[in-house]
Amino acid sequence: QLQASGGGLVQVGGSLRLSCVASGFAFDYYVISWFRQAPGKEREGVASISHSGSMTVYAESVKGRFTISRDNAKNTVYLQMNTLKPEDTAVYYCATKRVPTGLATNEYDYWGQGTLVTVSS
Repeated sequence: QLQASGGGLVQVGGSLRLSCVASGFAFDYYVISWFRQAPGKEREGVASISHSGSMTVYAESVKGRFTISRDNAKNTVYLQMNTLKPEDTAVYYCATKRVPTGLATNEYDYWGQGTLVTVSS
């Protein structure tokens, strides 16, 4: 099970930190990634982190602004989002799979319920 939280309303240029808490599986063996889906758009990959945390992948649109990290002792993955833009508005989901790290939506089997991020201008 994956439980995403931390979404909310923030102004342009602001920051938010999302959390994804996992349970029921061997967390430190799995890739965890964040995806987002804006109204009327397809779900897209945002950031992915390997089971150990040594490898990360980011979508071009968030590079330099978002940082994914994980704490395996807490079964938690974080997404620190800085310099937020209106186009970052979406429901954010965390998802998990085995190797490799990546942002292909169709490779993920297990998804959390999503948390809404709204960036106002």
